[in-house]
Amino acid sequence: MCPNFVNRKRELEFLENKYKEGKRQLIVIYGRRRIGKTELITHFARNREHIYFLANKRGTLANADRFAEKAAKFFNDIKPAVKDFDDVFRYIINRIKNKKLIIIIDEFSYLVEKDPAISSVFQFIVDEILKKSNVMLILCGSSMSMMEKGVLSYKSPLYGRRTGQWKLNPLNIKATMKFFPDLDMENIIEFYSVAGDVPAYLIKLDPKKDLFENIRKKILAKSEFLYDEGRNLLMQELREPDTYLGILEAMTKASRPGEIANLARIDAKDLPKYIKNLQKIDIIEKINLITERKPKKTLYMIKDNFIKFWFRFVYPNKSELEENNIDEVSAEIRKNFSQYVGNCFEKFCFGMLKEGYIKIFKFTKIGKQWGKFKGEKGKNTYEIDIVALNNKTEQILFAECKWKNNVNASKILQELKEKANYVGWHKNKRKEYYVIFAKSFKNRVKERNVFCFDLNDIENALR
Repeated sequence: MCPNFVNRKRELEFLENKYKEGKRQLIVIYGRRRIGKTELITHFARNREHIYFLANKRGTLANADRFAEKAAKFFNDIKPAVKDFDDVFRYIINRIKNKKLIIIIDEFSYLVEKDPAISSVFQFIVDEILKKSNVMLILCGSSMSMMEKGVLSYKSPLYGRRTGQWKLNPLNIKATMKFFPDLDMENIIEFYSVAGDVPAYLIKLDPKKDLFENIRKKILAKSEFLYDEGRNLLMQELREPDTYLGILEAMTKASRPGEIANLARIDAKDLPKYIKNLQKIDIIEKINLITERKPKKTLYMIKDNFIKFWFRFVYPNKSELEENNIDEVSAEIRKNFSQYVGNCFEKFCFGMLKEGYIKIFKFTKIGKQWGKFKGEKGKNTYEIDIVALNNKTEQILFAECKWKNNVNASKILQELKEKANYVGWHKNKRKEYYVIFAKSFKNRVKERNVFCFDLNDIENALR
């Protein structure tokens, strides 16, 4: 099993550099839930003098009292009487004088949620109490809207006080693979399709056991952490969780706004506000046509593979699972699993290109392309899995991803070229490249600017 903390080199370097600057610091670490923020900051602080405090939703007075208790324990002292956070910080400053100390307030967003004035309190703390200190204050939070309101936005009293901030993102592909060190590429992609690239989900699966055994015991079993994760995630962040549950379930079947609204049974004009909130908590992503400067057509997709898996297979089958009909749900997952992984394989290949593990030319944009062409209605649409381009050099890459064995590369290339012909970007002037990803190939195309990658090629590229 891979250790919990992997591949946060850049983030640690950022914190290290700020720590070495030798002056008062206000650092903001934020990102969606389960992404590994707490692990990052505690890993950074583990061998340094620090006070770590995890806030809750009980309000300012209760949290200030708990924080005072943590501070007193750090100094091996009796807890001081305090009325607010500024009292605790005065107590700490009087104790440390000019010594270096890291103070971590985790889930600062809970404090903002319960007390709109808390940002002003911390403005005073930073400006007056910590002004001449050597304290590195780290504010960390999961609620994107609360961190924006309380710390990051122009309207926040703390705006302009921070000396650095970092939004923590999911792991890259190579880091994700470290959780499955002994698996072959096919199994890695299957595990990735279920667990995604979020550390809190990756560590729950055991790569030494069969994937479907993991699904049964770690996801479908009522007693497990992952069983109700989709609902819990929404309830922690959003009002009207049932509406969002319906929207996300719809997104496992459709990506166009009209289709999503129809499947979720909500008025299409109401969808944008729900979409906006889901984007704020980093659960879904907006995808535009890659070749248009001001695209009007939009797709919406669930970003995280585990959340996608949960809404595809767990949420729709909650009634069966509540009655412990795990065998029935497992059979459905097995039946549809290859098709499901195919979609995640596309994301995996997209990541390989975006993160530079496959270098064909230096592109400036990467995304998807779809549209219509003249022809019989219902048969006059096309979609290309991945398109990357460089506006200056007029180079463009078209890629198709097939989660299949013995793929006929010649046939796929012919179809891909036909679809590429519908793309008007720099027509007749551009330089085209074609990429086909598959489990394995029946035949490969030996043609200039055409590249075929099977699982062995993918593994070699990621070494």
